[in-house]
Amino acid sequence: MGTEEKTVKTVDLKLRKGVFFPPWILLAAMVVVSLTNGDAFLAGLNAVTSWVLDNFAWAFNLTALGSVITVIVIWFSPLGKVRIGGSKARPMMKYMDLVWITLCTIIAAGILFWACAEPMYHLYTPAVAAGVESGSADAAVFAMETMYLEWTITPCAIYVIATLTFAFVYYNMNQSFSLGSALVPAFGVKAKKFGGIVDVICLFSLVAGMAASIGTSVMSIGGGVESVFGIESGPASWLVIAALIMITFIISSVSGIMNGIRILSSLNAKVYFVFLIIIFLFGPTAYMLNVSVESLGAFLKDFVHLNLMNGAVYEDSWAKSWPVFYWCNWLAWTPITGVFLGKILRGYTVRDAIKCNFVIPAAFSMIWIALFSSASLYYEFSGQGLNETMLESGPESVVYSVFSQLPLSVIIAVFYVFIIFISIVTGSDTNTNAMAGLCTHGITPDQEEAPSWLKIVWGVTLGAVTYILIAFAGIDGIKAASNLGGFPNMFLVLIMIFGLLKISVNPKKYDVHKEDYDSNGRPIESPRLPVEEKEEG
Repeated sequence: MGTEEKTVKTVDLKLRKGVFFPPWILLAAMVVVSLTNGDAFLAGLNAVTSWVLDNFAWAFNLTALGSVITVIVIWFSPLGKVRIGGSKARPMMKYMDLVWITLCTIIAAGILFWACAEPMYHLYTPAVAAGVESGSADAAVFAMETMYLEWTITPCAIYVIATLTFAFVYYNMNQSFSLGSALVPAFGVKAKKFGGIVDVICLFSLVAGMAASIGTSVMSIGGGVESVFGIESGPASWLVIAALIMITFIISSVSGIMNGIRILSSLNAKVYFVFLIIIFLFGPTAYMLNVSVESLGAFLKDFVHLNLMNGAVYEDSWAKSWPVFYWCNWLAWTPITGVFLGKILRGYTVRDAIKCNFVIPAAFSMIWIALFSSASLYYEFSGQGLNETMLESGPESVVYSVFSQLPLSVIIAVFYVFIIFISIVTGSDTNTNAMAGLCTHGITPDQEEAPSWLKIVWGVTLGAVTYILIAFAGIDGIKAASNLGGFPNMFLVLIMIFGLLKISVNPKKYDVHKEDYDSNGRPIESPRLPVEEKEEG
């Protein structure tokens, strides 16, 4: 018997100091300032955020709608048939594993937190442009339209832009593992000299956003623990919860994509479907179906108008506080999330990627919103006082009020605490994996995992920052900072849109990937383009 040997060229992995230290130090400095003079710091951040939203709401709107249009164009273009990594590339994982990971990375814990609480805001404080009376049936339809807008088609399209851009330039254009490579389709290889700067900005934006998201989830779990077990939700319980989240997602991230992340995502997604079945069977089923279908029709009819609404004509701040705020927040997350999602697309076509990253997550979110958001409206109209509960105990309490209307409510609440925990762990470990990769020189398709110690450093940093902020200073400052991250990232996404549209016209012009074959007829990756240290940060 002969033995088969596979020779893989190894590359020494080195820390990209110019990419790692600036966002890490800036984040630490921001925490120190927020602790020493929190009110002034928060006021300054809010002032800058308000200036960005007041002057560039139109740009966020156009970027969001432009992302949707671009995804549709790519689907029907020649680019849609291109296989990521070359025509002979083999998938890293089964398609359903890819779907589970993508679903949990995009959805994370946000939709669990807001699906029941947010409709209360729009029910009683609708946009002036909607022309509906507060607390009315029309306001309920508007609330459902808004939930569809902010959590389904548009955010998924924004994620797809970054995901497809990174996947194509990394695997098919043989560019380096850096967000700076996303500039190449639009401006050429010389643009990579700005790659380190792009990576630094995107890292800071994501770290700030993740700290805010983890902090929100910690408090949400704390509220659930208090509701079920009577343990007071406060700094002591938050410390334990934050530590458990941090330890779990570090272990998962260190174990790699094919182990911890894949297993957790599969479990997480299946638990999501269990919750959908529970609310469908034991909730106000007929009402949920009727309201969600009617609202879906209104959403589709008003889709363009809702995406472009900014309230300038009516001098109304609603749009800037909600959809524009969301576009800003999604943009803060999408570049680095796109790095991770793009990295696992090798072997699938661009259309496969669009189905996985756009069609399926948007459809899932639409079903989740259809059931949970409409159920919360039903219980509010039936006199259960969900809005009053939210005003008294915070938005994290609303979902437990919904569960209290269902059979076996205590068991469901415990199950819900579990799914929040798994959701935030899943979303955190995927992004930690990408963050560590961007801070590492030498990442290639053959050597795709960053050093474990770097994942641990980012994981511990996130856990520590999250706890300090929620325990001593609150998370308002870090949330404002994460919103600011969406502003520079908006320009990056616009560049990505331009680059993708250029590629979609003639993909062969940009697809330089060439397959060589070993003695057994198996494809061997073509060499990466040389990258200078100054381009790697």
